[in-house]
Amino acid sequence: MLRYSLMRLGIFAGCFFALWGLVYVGALPRGLGDSNLLWVLLLAIVISAPLSFVLLRKQRDTMSAEIVEKVGRAKNRLDANRTREDAV
Repeated sequence: MLRYSLMRLGIFAGCFFALWGLVYVGALPRGLGDSNLLWVLLLAIVISAPLSFVLLRKQRDTMSAEIVEKVGRAKNRLDANRTREDAV
């Protein structure tokens, strides 16, 4: 899960710095007044979300399979403990 989160953060950071550079050189419009940082942050979020969805599909599927496995093991342990308490 940590790996997926770090990869997602990396995609966001890459989008942020790329957009910041485009705003700095004038290829993208600046925000109104002092809102330039907010403008770049919002734009980076909007662009990095679908990129993460597409680029990190394999990692997301792997992570969800691991979570399902851990939840299954926890349920099995809980059921085993529950039946053991009933037998005593």
